[in-house]
Amino acid sequence: MNLYKTTSGIYVSNNDEFFLLEEDWDQLVNRDELFSYLKDCILGKTAIEDKSWQNSILAPIGNQEVWAAGVTYLRSRDARMEESKNAGGADFYSMVYNAERPELFFKALPHRVVGPNKKVFIRKDSKWNVPEPELTLFINSKGNIQGYTIGNDMSSRDIEGENPLYLPQAKVYNNSAALGPSLFVPEHPISLETEIKIMIRRNAATIFENAIQLNKMKRNFTELVEYLFREYDFEKGAYLMTGTGMIPPNDFTLMIGDEISITVDDIGTLTNSVAERSTP
Repeated sequence: MNLYKTTSGIYVSNNDEFFLLEEDWDQLVNRDELFSYLKDCILGKTAIEDKSWQNSILAPIGNQEVWAAGVTYLRSRDARMEESKNAGGADFYSMVYNAERPELFFKALPHRVVGPNKKVFIRKDSKWNVPEPELTLFINSKGNIQGYTIGNDMSSRDIEGENPLYLPQAKVYNNSAALGPSLFVPEHPISLETEIKIMIRRNAATIFENAIQLNKMKRNFTELVEYLFREYDFEKGAYLMTGTGMIPPNDFTLMIGDEISITVDDIGTLTNSVAERSTP
C-alpha cells in the first residue's frame, strides 16, 4: 500500500484503488503494524473516483527529521575519494566504507524538504552540484522500519571535496532534500533486488541516466537504523536516506532548469526541477 500526503488530505492506495483517510500524518505513520492498520482502515470502504488530489501531492513528511547515510555503496566511496584527494581526505572515505560504524549525518528539517514537481536548489557558491538518488526509510518512534520513499540528497561536491569538514555546507541548505511521491508501506520488507533509477534531462534531452539494485549496498537497513537510534529519540519518527550508488561523471554538474527524475518500483517517480534560492 502507498500513502500520499496532499493539500486535501491523506490518501491510501491499494490495488489501484484510492481511499481518503481522516488521520493526522504523524500519528498515522507512527502506529504499530502500519500495514495491518491501513488494511483494516480501508476494509469495506468505497474507493473514491475523483483523482484531482493527485495534482497536489506533497512530500510524505510531517514533523520528522531527515537523516542520511554516506558511503554505503562502492561507487560512492570511489567518488568521495576522488573529489577529496587534493585536500588529503581521500583515505577517510575508504576508512568509513570499511569501518564498523557507518557515516550518518543530519540532512533536513521538514520545512527544507520539497515534494514532487517542486524545485530543488543548487548553491550559488558551488560549481559542482549533483543529485543523489536514494531509497529512504521511514522509521517510527520505536525504531521500526514502517515504509519506504524516494529521496534526493542534493550535494555540492566541490565544497565537500575541499575539506570533509565542510560536509554540512555541501549537504544542508534550503531545498536540498526532496522526498516522494508516496510512502510505500508493504506487508514485508522491500526486496533487495529492487532498482533505483535516475534520469536527468536538460532542454528536453537526456544527459544522464543510470540504475542500481539495493543489493549493491555494503550495509543493511537494520544496521543503519540501529546506529541512528542508539542515542537519539525521535518522537515523531525519522526518515533515513540510505546512500547512493549512482553519481554522474566528474565533468557533470547540474544547471538551472535541469529536470531530475528518480524511480523506484512500488513507490513511483520523484521528479524535481533545479533552481537557485532567491535572494531575500
